[in-house]
Amino acid sequence: MKRLELLSRILITLAIVGAVGTPLYFWSRTPLIHARIAENGGWTPDVIRANVGEPLHLKLTSDDVVHGFAVGQMDMQSVDVLPGKVTDLTLIFDKPGIYTFYCTRWCGLNHWRMRGTIEVGGSSSDTQPASAPLYVTLKINIDAPHNAPTIPVQKPSALRGQSFSTQLPITNSTNYYRANSPYQVFDELSNTSLTETERWDVAAYLWQSNTTAESLANGQRLYAQNCAACHGENGAGDGVFADDLTALGATLQRSMTGDNKMTMQTPADFTDPKRMMGASPALLQGKILRGGMGTGMPMWGSIFTEEQIWDLIAYLYSFQFEYQK
Repeated sequence: MKRLELLSRILITLAIVGAVGTPLYFWSRTPLIHARIAENGGWTPDVIRANVGEPLHLKLTSDDVVHGFAVGQMDMQSVDVLPGKVTDLTLIFDKPGIYTFYCTRWCGLNHWRMRGTIEVGGSSSDTQPASAPLYVTLKINIDAPHNAPTIPVQKPSALRGQSFSTQLPITNSTNYYRANSPYQVFDELSNTSLTETERWDVAAYLWQSNTTAESLANGQRLYAQNCAACHGENGAGDGVFADDLTALGATLQRSMTGDNKMTMQTPADFTDPKRMMGASPALLQGKILRGGMGTGMPMWGSIFTEEQIWDLIAYLYSFQFEYQK
């Protein structure tokens, strides 16, 4: 009798485990991801696993304010994550690796910390190793000062520069453009008959020649979505969070633990000609890829594609140059 009772209990336990375990298995394949402002935890969970070629079904909800969800280096539209509601999303990855998902809505001062990872396992036919970024190949120290010793007296014009650009000792190739700062172009033209203003105009023409209207529009969109809140809509370093970042940096420096935390600084001013005329596109690539060490500038290398980075860089120079419409 006791054996029969024990067997019955075992069968009942197995039935309960099976009933509970089955939905748990499917739930693990469709996790509910909670979004909270970074100060309250960010994404939970912040690590998700998937396999190449298999649909990853996600459920997203917000516990406080409206957030956005997107996965870096993927061709996808961001989706809104609303408080108290569940958003369903399905993703398919064609390559293994670690992908970064992030918030696309400016939800607070530490919005940029709203990031998590999707670890995608499996194999792929694409086995080409990633090439080193240009700033690494050129051995550029992106933390070294790079102010231009001379700046234009007026905004350089690409239209005026086009008329002076023929038969000059420079090339408008992409490699030359990306490796040199506008000041280096200006300086290289010092042995010509051009005036200083005309030399700056040639630099403006060279910069416009290496972008397109579509690239500038894409760069502007990326800037508005990811950069403007700190750097300002017009690039002057006066975004809605700029004062808060400066105040936070001052507080950390006065605190006992300030040395152990990231020192926030006023966001870079892209309308400053000394800063921008002395910066090559390759240097800006490094700043964007790696972020500004010790400044609060996040790294975007896991978010933007290479094409997006160059589009964004082209747009940043539009704060300095007057491009032909």
